[in-house]
Amino acid sequence: MGKEIILSCETNTEGLTVTWEKDGQKLMCVQDKHIMKQDGTECSLKILNADERDDGNYTIQLENNLGTASCSAMVNVELSEWRTVQWEQNATVSSLKEFKIDNDHVRQLRFLLYGPVGAGKSSIINTIRTIFEDRQFEGLCVNCPVATLSKCYTKNYLKYSIGTEGALPLIFSDTMGVEKGESEGVCSDDIINALKGHITEGYVFNPTGQILEDNPLYRINPSLSDRIHCLVNVIAADKIALMDVEVINKMKKVREAASRIGFPQVVFMTRVDLACPLTTRNLHCIYRSRKIKENMQKCSNLLGVPVNCIFPVKNYYEETTVNEDTNCLMLDALKHIIPWVHKYVVNCSTMSTNKQ
Repeated sequence: MGKEIILSCETNTEGLTVTWEKDGQKLMCVQDKHIMKQDGTECSLKILNADERDDGNYTIQLENNLGTASCSAMVNVELSEWRTVQWEQNATVSSLKEFKIDNDHVRQLRFLLYGPVGAGKSSIINTIRTIFEDRQFEGLCVNCPVATLSKCYTKNYLKYSIGTEGALPLIFSDTMGVEKGESEGVCSDDIINALKGHITEGYVFNPTGQILEDNPLYRINPSLSDRIHCLVNVIAADKIALMDVEVINKMKKVREAASRIGFPQVVFMTRVDLACPLTTRNLHCIYRSRKIKENMQKCSNLLGVPVNCIFPVKNYYEETTVNEDTNCLMLDALKHIIPWVHKYVVNCSTMSTNKQ
């Protein structure tokens, strides 16, 4: 922000007609902002006092009576950091390992992961388990993050504890992915039933209809301990613009049901390393990236979840070693949402006691 950017191109001949474009549109020179020069075989564009509006793909178009040529360069302008991350994991890991639930009736906080096929739900669980077991964890089969896959691996409703022998009082439940089509992907009513605690582990999701009360895996009278305590919507940062309206509407239906129940909801925005060149090079730029900030706002607009409840994360999917930056980004999300969810559980227990 505020720096001078110079883009230059050396040609092999003089007298060319030069046009500059930004994001496919002709760039109109703005006084005290752009300086375009053509000096012999050197062409340049100077951008003064760069800010986030100057972020984009710049192309120089060259033309003479022999033909045309062009070349492009991507300009990424870092914003002022609007959130901070502790890029050293030990203190946060130790703090979370010491976390205890202040409720005699709830032994574990329960999180349900919900989102489109390939968004990274199972990878989130693998990543969290990797952090707290200090080794690369590949306990769940996951979709390849760079492939376009139409079907999900997860078919059953399964829960996973965190830490060696479930040392942390956290449970993450994996679900079948959301797909477009009335009889494709997980049934929205099944997710709502799971949120309420009616579905027990092992249930096989049926895209054509919700679980019935006569199913042996249907829990009639779930307790606070049986219920989900936080809905984690999982959205891929590099696929937001491509999300089908049917998928969005299904997720809205579940989110609205969760709002009526009244428990916490967050968004884990995955694949941030694939969504922005800055974060591809360096995860420390996550909260200085215009692209990431825009995608967080898009998530908020699509689902109605406030931006301060949206957490960009990176999952393990191709790495063979543990990476502290990847861990710290996930830990930053966990250290914010766990106290919030814990407060919800304590308040629910207090309200239940007062009614008795």
